[in-house]
Amino acid sequence: MEKILMSLSWSLGVLGLVVLFATASSVHAITCRDAIMALMPCQKFLMGFAFKPSAPCCSAVGNVTAAANTTQAQRDLCTCFEMAGPALGVMPDKAEQLPQLCGVTVSVPIDPNIDCST
Repeated sequence: MEKILMSLSWSLGVLGLVVLFATASSVHAITCRDAIMALMPCQKFLMGFAFKPSAPCCSAVGNVTAAANTTQAQRDLCTCFEMAGPALGVMPDKAEQLPQLCGVTVSVPIDPNIDCST
């Protein structure tokens, strides 16, 4: 348990650094920082500490997706996830499962392995 708490604390510290160095550009209605903070309820699931996403996590996924309502906003958000995911210890398989488990159609995959240039 102590190891898990230490890992989560470390991840939150890394999140702070990622937010500082991540793209500061606005994702139109949502910034990279705001998107990452909104998805914090998903952290336990995305890091493999929970078997399924929580209701607040699924709600956040829908809200973040809705905020990225233009092509440019979706590209910016994709780049945000591409940069932040690995730094936060996001497990790619968990990120890939998240929309389906939440029953949400996403315009931007929450996947650290995604290539945002396409």
